[in-house]
Amino acid sequence: MSQFVVIVRNRVKPGHEQEYVDLVTPVLDAMRHEKTFINTMLHQDPADPCQFMLYETWIDKEDFLRIQMGRAYRKAYESRLPEILERPREMHYWNPIRCDYVFATPGLAVLSQP
Repeated sequence: MSQFVVIVRNRVKPGHEQEYVDLVTPVLDAMRHEKTFINTMLHQDPADPCQFMLYETWIDKEDFLRIQMGRAYRKAYESRLPEILERPREMHYWNPIRCDYVFATPGLAVLSQP
């Protein structure tokens, strides 16, 4: 087992931006409680509000693909995506080499390497 990152790009049809956020929010809320979950960030392109990106870090890729992607809390999200996406989502897997974080607390910086 080693950490990996999955970057997911979803381009929704115009007018479905808020629906996408409403669908993905409970998924993000639920997956933070998974034992192989590390972090996630949801992004929206300021130049193209129909374009969303998820950046997720997990501990175990096999567990992610075999178990996490099939969780019950993903069903509403997964079943609705084909209707609201302009094109199929893109998923790319990366191996993290270095992670640097600065938190909102002044003077607190954390360096984490997998």
